[in-house]
Amino acid sequence: MDDHLFWLTDEQFVRLASHLPTDTRGKARVDDRRVISGIIHVLKSGCRWVDAPSAYGPRKTLYNRFVRWGDKGIWQNIFHALASAGGPPAQVLI
Repeated sequence: MDDHLFWLTDEQFVRLASHLPTDTRGKARVDDRRVISGIIHVLKSGCRWVDAPSAYGPRKTLYNRFVRWGDKGIWQNIFHALASAGGPPAQVLI
């Protein structure tokens, strides 16, 4: 995948990676950084989940992770990890 499609820098992704679930089962997992970038794209652009670019992975995966991670409090942990790292607000904002 092209680096220009990622919404998070390498440093930001390293800070939040430890907050992502690792106890997954079933099919091979779509790359977390790719999925997070797809979710951010949908939220920032306002497009429907079904209209997300396929470069981010299956649209159903984007939606399911958004909902499931929200239910588990993972998004709150991710935002806290990014915000607590300091730096200019533009690097923390999603």
